[in-house]
Amino acid sequence: MAKKTIEDIEWQGKRALVRVDFNVPMNDAGEITDDTRIRAALPTITYLKEHGARVILMSHLGRPKGERNDKYSLRPVAEHLQGLLGEGHVSFVDDCIGEKVKEAVAALHEGDVLLLENVRFYAGEEKNRADLAEALAELGDVFVNDAFGTAHRAHASTAGVADYLPSVAGYLMEKEVGIMGEALASPKRPFVAIIGGAKVSDKIQVIENLLPKVDALLIGGGMANTFLAVQGYDMAKSLVEADALETAGKLLELAKQHGSRLLLPTDVIAAKAFAADAEHAVRQVNEIEADEMALDIGPDSIALYQKEIKSAKTVIWNGPMGVFEMPAFAKGTFAIAQAMVEADATTIVGGGDSVAAVEQAGVASKMSHVSTGGGASLEFLEGKALPGVEAIADK
Repeated sequence: MAKKTIEDIEWQGKRALVRVDFNVPMNDAGEITDDTRIRAALPTITYLKEHGARVILMSHLGRPKGERNDKYSLRPVAEHLQGLLGEGHVSFVDDCIGEKVKEAVAALHEGDVLLLENVRFYAGEEKNRADLAEALAELGDVFVNDAFGTAHRAHASTAGVADYLPSVAGYLMEKEVGIMGEALASPKRPFVAIIGGAKVSDKIQVIENLLPKVDALLIGGGMANTFLAVQGYDMAKSLVEADALETAGKLLELAKQHGSRLLLPTDVIAAKAFAADAEHAVRQVNEIEADEMALDIGPDSIALYQKEIKSAKTVIWNGPMGVFEMPAFAKGTFAIAQAMVEADATTIVGGGDSVAAVEQAGVASKMSHVSTGGGASLEFLEGKALPGVEAIADK
């Protein structure tokens, strides 16, 4: 990664203003139900503490729409973080700018950690207002961006602050950009990408960006129906994007132009209804009955895709193969996850549903990298510049 990182700074006595992504799920009782994102920030926080920095953390939580809302307070996160760090003092202040916050920062000792209140309590955050960015910047000596999950947003706390402070990447940001960047720029081959999800229209730019780079692109999920429909298959009651048929045809042609193999399911699990207990059967793609819809890839397709994955040296996966939330239609998605575990390859999982699938399958820890950023990883795979990354100083 050609950006400066926390290891390029002498931290002793400095105030590290760190953008983390603590946008974690909570239940109605305000209890954190999944602390993956908090744990992902621990290496950066620990490094800064051990090197004598005073650590000031800022994050958003939920969508309070620019207004104070206790439902979205980060106070429970501060308490949880204290438990994870164990030693040292983690404090919390119920604002993110102003005199009260400056006093809390001034009271910090080297190695202390302070978590600011939700930056999205201010409308200027999402509008990237200069006055909010400048007020936040006054709290630190160096800006550390470790929030890859929000790197695709040009907000005051992700990009604006970098206009006023020297900026570096934290370990999580460095890892996310480094692993995915290398996979896209100089992958070990064969390079296989697996793209799923409901709609072609959601992944057009990802597919366009990947086709010149990959040796094989495996398509699954609802979007496969649209590709099959444009080839003349009757997909019956399956989800087909009528207004994306032309696009799907162009992508098939693009694959031919680049010499990339774009693979589609040869069989599916077809059901009579979109329901967990729906009657279902394996159907070849040319044999789907008039009252059926495709809700997963079938066993022949699983075998075909597993063979491709297991022969690969680099695998990127974004999007499930079917409606994996329903057990009857989860086999394709979980089989892809297992094939990636068994592959002698760099395996990268990006996108909310794919991440949920590997966690549900119990194999997340066996992947080379599971991205913490849903929208950010998608835009990265599309080849877009991410404002939060662009704002970090070059080496």
